[in-house]
Amino acid sequence: MQKFDAIRPFYDSEVNEALHGVANHPMMKTMMNFTFPELNDEVWKEQLKKTHSIRDFQCNFIYQTIQKVLDKSSEGLTTSGFEKLEKNTPYLFISNHRDILLDTTLLNVCLFEHGLVMTASAIGDNLVKKAFLSTLAKLNRNFLVLRGLTPREMLQSSKLLAEYMGQLLLRENRSVWIAQREGRTKDGNDETNPGVLKMIGMGSDETNIMDYFKKLKIVPVSISYEYDPTDVLKMPQLMAEANNEVYVKDKNEDFMTILSGIMGTKKRIHISVGDVLDSEIDQIVAENDNSNKQIQALAQVIDDSILQNYQLWPTNFIAYDILNETNQYAHLYKESEKQLFERRLEKRIGTDNGVARQGFLAMYANPVVSKLKYQNVI
Repeated sequence: MQKFDAIRPFYDSEVNEALHGVANHPMMKTMMNFTFPELNDEVWKEQLKKTHSIRDFQCNFIYQTIQKVLDKSSEGLTTSGFEKLEKNTPYLFISNHRDILLDTTLLNVCLFEHGLVMTASAIGDNLVKKAFLSTLAKLNRNFLVLRGLTPREMLQSSKLLAEYMGQLLLRENRSVWIAQREGRTKDGNDETNPGVLKMIGMGSDETNIMDYFKKLKIVPVSISYEYDPTDVLKMPQLMAEANNEVYVKDKNEDFMTILSGIMGTKKRIHISVGDVLDSEIDQIVAENDNSNKQIQALAQVIDDSILQNYQLWPTNFIAYDILNETNQYAHLYKESEKQLFERRLEKRIGTDNGVARQGFLAMYANPVVSKLKYQNVI
């Protein structure tokens, strides 16, 4: 068994056999009928069986599926910053994380449309327990982050993961996507966990870890949805945390969240990429001689970029005003938008659950609070 076999996606040489294996799966049929409603099943099956690379699968099938998803569940995807990136150059994209599958898939749509290197993307192995989802993840160039390990296993797994990311970025000319912290942001507070950076640094081949981070070409990514399609699904966990209770996921919760994220209402979506962190890293090294402090400072630089480039929507300002019983941002939204948001709040949460209502509003309002840290942002 090769070193990275337990976590890597398919090699192109394995793609065709994998597609033959899932071509008749009912979930593949559902996906393809959604994407190509005008085609007879045999037509797309024939095309699938002629596909021999991840890129061909992504461009000819997944890209088309996402266009359909955007058509049916959003009011469009806009971007900023991609023109700063160079073609044929791999980057380490560190992103805030709202939706299990869409965040990374939409980033790849943007990279593809700008003629840039698409990513291999980290995904928790808890999300791909079903055989079909595991195959689909590997066909989309996802690599696995192993969950539920002992501390000793976690250390070994983290080192393997870090080395694999280094292998992709520095030797295979492949961009990589990873979230700024484990799991999705449930409360709207986007903060980089220094532990993620320490894990990435375990793959370092440099004496100074900051020199390694420069080589990886870190690019912070901000993704914002006007409506979070999974907002109400995040409430049980937030309520458990508010009551100091341990939250236990329902057996099919992740799968239902994936489906809701794909087909739920999103309205507008914006993805912005920041600058490649280079001079910022030099400055961190000049100001800190302690590696822990350097990593903390790098996490802060990533946070600053993500927050400054985060697109605030009317929903964010409406939630802020409702939560704080103010009209401070009333000039930034229409009354009709506020009524729509209030209807969504009432329909999803009701009027008699104060804790859930607070959590729901805070999820949308917190990005405004975060932005207020910066002068002249709003």
